[in-house]
Amino acid sequence: MAWWQRHFRGTTRGRLVALLRRGESSVEELASVLRLTDNAVRAQLASLQKAGIVTEMGVRRDGLVGKPAVLYGIAQGAHTSLFSSAYGPVLAAVLAELGRTMKPAQLRAVLSNAGRRLAPAPLPRASLERRARHGAALLVELGGDVEVAGSRDGFEIRSFGCPLSQAVSARAETCAAVEALLAETTGATVREQCDRTGTPRCRFTLE
Repeated sequence: MAWWQRHFRGTTRGRLVALLRRGESSVEELASVLRLTDNAVRAQLASLQKAGIVTEMGVRRDGLVGKPAVLYGIAQGAHTSLFSSAYGPVLAAVLAELGRTMKPAQLRAVLSNAGRRLAPAPLPRASLERRARHGAALLVELGGDVEVAGSRDGFEIRSFGCPLSQAVSARAETCAAVEALLAETTGATVREQCDRTGTPRCRFTLE
């Protein structure tokens, strides 16, 4: 069962989300289908907008008079982050197949190149600590629960859990993608020291 179904199943909010997944709608249209007042629908939409699930998609004018109707729809990022559960298993299966046909060093090189492609521009003339925190913020965006700590030679980025855990469980070389992403973003020497016993946990040192 998908995240949104577990949290919204059987609720007015869940019915509203299900309607918007089928197409953009106005407050009045949603209120008519759900048999609610316009204000009740607006309150639900405001909450879903704040959560990043729903967004305004544009306006529609019916005729030449009257106020145009604002259309609401599912926010672009929510389609993958909340509604699809396919990405993790598919990525894990692809990596397992690549690992079957490629040497470990070749697979690691491919994943490192992918990590560099994902990296934004590095922070110019920033301290190592600031760059480490910038890298940690990227892992948070990917879904990690991350902290930055000082180490003997620099800083450590640790994640309680791994945003790519299914892929890492399929092929340990997956961590090379995150290592390369952090190196490209921070401009530091990054060493991967992840814990892959049980549930994978990220750990990267920056020097």
